[in-house]
Amino acid sequence: MKVAIFFGSKSDKETMKKAADVLTEFGVEYKAFIISAHRAGPLLVKTIKEVEADGFEVIIAGAGLAAALPGVIAGNTTLPVIGVPLECVSEKSNGLGGMDALLSIVQMPPQIPVATVGINSSKNAAYLALQILAIKYPELKEKLQAFRQKLAKDAETSGLDVKF
Repeated sequence: MKVAIFFGSKSDKETMKKAADVLTEFGVEYKAFIISAHRAGPLLVKTIKEVEADGFEVIIAGAGLAAALPGVIAGNTTLPVIGVPLECVSEKSNGLGGMDALLSIVQMPPQIPVATVGINSSKNAAYLALQILAIKYPELKEKLQAFRQKLAKDAETSGLDVKF
């Protein structure tokens, strides 16, 4: 069970680390790469091929602004790609709060899909990757089922005696 995590800039590291934390919690191996689709296209394609050859089964890709990275990855592999639209926090950003990235990732052309989660939702990308992997790995499916049962139990008890 291996998931590759890609993002285009060092400034995205903290947001994308949340995906790595979830994968680690569930015992899923990951490897992370900072590669810009725009600035290092040939390196990106080479790395995608290496990820495939190394037995990775799902790719999580975070990107902001034009957010080409998830789509470029999807265009170069048949592995499932989960896109994470990122809010650009640079002082040079356009102030769209990640909506530009969301629309760029979700509006892929026909036949080249990218599953897309919410803005900055790298944790949800990791949970989706776990669900994809759980189709093949029964032990992971059991962990996810136990996790969901705990969520349900916590939800049942958390709202029973609310104090203001």
